[in-house]
Amino acid sequence: MTKVALVANTDWYLYNFRLSLAEMLRRERFDLVLISPRGPFVVEFARNGIPWREWQVGRQSLAPWSEAAALLQLTRLYRQERPEIAHHFTVKPVIYGALAAEWARVPCMVSSIAGLGHVFIGDDRRSRLLRPTVRALYRHALGRRRGVTTFENPHDQDYFQAHRLVSHEHTRLIPGAGVDTERFAPSPEPHGPPVVVLAARMLWTKGVGTLVEAARLLRDSHAVRIALVGEPDPGNPKTIDSATLQGWAREGLVEWWGWRAAMEEVFAACHIVTLPTLGGEGVPTVLLEAAAAGRAVVTTDVPGCRDLIEHEVNGLIVPPDDAPALAAALARLAGDASLRHRLAAAGRQRVEQRYSASVINSQFLAVYRELLSVASG
Repeated sequence: MTKVALVANTDWYLYNFRLSLAEMLRRERFDLVLISPRGPFVVEFARNGIPWREWQVGRQSLAPWSEAAALLQLTRLYRQERPEIAHHFTVKPVIYGALAAEWARVPCMVSSIAGLGHVFIGDDRRSRLLRPTVRALYRHALGRRRGVTTFENPHDQDYFQAHRLVSHEHTRLIPGAGVDTERFAPSPEPHGPPVVVLAARMLWTKGVGTLVEAARLLRDSHAVRIALVGEPDPGNPKTIDSATLQGWAREGLVEWWGWRAAMEEVFAACHIVTLPTLGGEGVPTVLLEAAAAGRAVVTTDVPGCRDLIEHEVNGLIVPPDDAPALAAALARLAGDASLRHRLAAAGRQRVEQRYSASVINSQFLAVYRELLSVASG
């Protein structure tokens, strides 16, 4: 039985974005192990009967000794588990996983790039200093002959190829993590004033500040409730602290609902979903889920978002970091239920055709079988 290891830097990532892939692999009779740091979702893996192994790695740590220990531990895990395929998600697993897989002689490797991330799009000093080093590490990690790198949008794929981080023949375009279209199903809009939801980590780069400024513009002229759904991310330099979020809520600009596990219930409680991100996304899962749930979406003209949303067809697109344009788009949707319903129906149809979990996971399965065929040949 072929064994696959799915590796990420948080159990949260594996549970929220790759559980359907894990379940499909089990149905296809692959042996499976999940590898990540310990967190609250480990109990969910056990409840679903999915083997999990702990990997002690910090998301933001750069201390040499702890990073070397994390790399050596992952190498030991691979030697113990002996996977035929190691599939890495997020930056450190992609880079460290490649070295560990090489040292442990794992035959095949898949690296999934879900957006360029802060190191490549950030303008702060830390990002500028790290960028050349991260590029060099990616170039080494993605150069394996029996490896494939997947990208969620063409812009990121072109970026990596233009900077010679990976060769074209070793890349595949697989748009997103896939959506459970049964869990995220259309429901009637709730009664009352239109509710706009931004569901994401509370980061400036997600456009949270832009939405708050749009809320200021809408406050006196439109009866719209705006809710932020998510928590700060202390490991990210662009996080928004709780005091700031609470201050906005006290001011009456937004409601802060915090983290919610049942996102299908969040979508059912709103009329519009927005992600005014500044960039760095792959294909945002929240937009896919919102569209599957039958909600009109507003997002920005950045890679990943514009690959999913076609302006005036299945959503509205505005320039990034443009609060007046965002406010105008939200006001338009808030005042036009027929437009919301038309965009939502088109969004649901597009998700079913291109972005459902079954469609996306079948593409990953094809990559696995391609690699195994080459390895056995």
